[in-house]
Amino acid sequence: MIEPTIDRQDLETWAGYLLDHSLGGITPSDRVMIKGERIAWPLMEVLERRVIQAGAVADVYVVPPDNDRGRVWSATMGRLGSADQLGRIPEWHRARYESMTKYVEVLGAEDPSRFAGLEPGQVRALAAADRPFADIRLARPWVITLYPTPGFAALEGMDPDEYTRFIVRASTVDPRPLKEAEERIAPLFDNGRRMEILTEHPRDGRALKLDLDIEPGRARISYGLRNFPDGEVFTSPHAARTEGEVFLDLPVTYGGNDIRGIYLRFEAGRIVEYGAEAGGDHLAAIVETDEGSHRLGEVALGMNPGLDRVLKHPLFVEKVGGTLHVAIGASYEDCYVADPAGSEGRARLEELERGGVLNRSAQHVDIVADFRPGGCGRSVRIDDVALVVRDGVWVKG
Repeated sequence: MIEPTIDRQDLETWAGYLLDHSLGGITPSDRVMIKGERIAWPLMEVLERRVIQAGAVADVYVVPPDNDRGRVWSATMGRLGSADQLGRIPEWHRARYESMTKYVEVLGAEDPSRFAGLEPGQVRALAAADRPFADIRLARPWVITLYPTPGFAALEGMDPDEYTRFIVRASTVDPRPLKEAEERIAPLFDNGRRMEILTEHPRDGRALKLDLDIEPGRARISYGLRNFPDGEVFTSPHAARTEGEVFLDLPVTYGGNDIRGIYLRFEAGRIVEYGAEAGGDHLAAIVETDEGSHRLGEVALGMNPGLDRVLKHPLFVEKVGGTLHVAIGASYEDCYVADPAGSEGRARLEELERGGVLNRSAQHVDIVADFRPGGCGRSVRIDDVALVVRDGVWVKG
């Protein structure tokens, strides 16, 4: 396998955006976890050096090649481990997560087939074991980026060199210009009560309508602050008040497996019917993880006009300008309160969880509908305001 060659200056630019823009800078008091597979070492090495030069501590977490995204357990443990073994998570693992102040995850697998092909029950068990650590990460400043690998290029059906050029180009562009377009849309999410999404089922041309209650949530804009590359306006809806049907046509990769052509039907916020044109068993593994994975935790508009090619990886496909995505599973706490870690914020979140507004789940899986020409998307409205795609971004109609 020939690993990608990336220009040193591109790596420096990329790392600079991650540390200085996404994480808001590194101070001597920081302990920064840098997590990724060995194949992503060229970028991780630059990140480590820059963290140390800032006077902070770099906790470099090199992920085994049979572990999807560095979960608490590998795919091998998922296939062979008993429930008792899965429950025996070392205390040092939690301590390691709790000791960090900031987090950088460099996605990119040497061989994605190593963690593909798990049974649905095994997928659920791995996700459930990892969720407490994902919650710790989400409570700190964090950012996720994607490093190009031949294995990921193969999943996309692309030449490795072409794939590398696309990823690097998208990851070395200043994300701040995205902010202006996102700020024009965000007030609609902040002040809106109801979001209506119309899609068309390609098999029979049937119009599908999905209604979401977005009144409890706050608008969040993302221009390189969480994901890199980036570009979305999002919120977490009322988890018990989603009604109707939706079709999501763009393919996504989950755990090394492709899922495409997803249909969901909701009653009282809960998924009561679902299916996929491809990868239906993998969709079932996601939905049937727990009670919370039968509900939505996010709705968002893709706002990056520079992503002119749709990739299957969720980090990229959900950011394409003119797309819309929903997430099956956990809500984002900061979509409801400004300070989730504060005492007032915690109390409010507990209240929202008891009321069925905030959703808890081991899953948070983004699935995407295309509202550009040729896609299944037909219209989006927030209250009485229509949203349309113009020049690669969502605007008021």
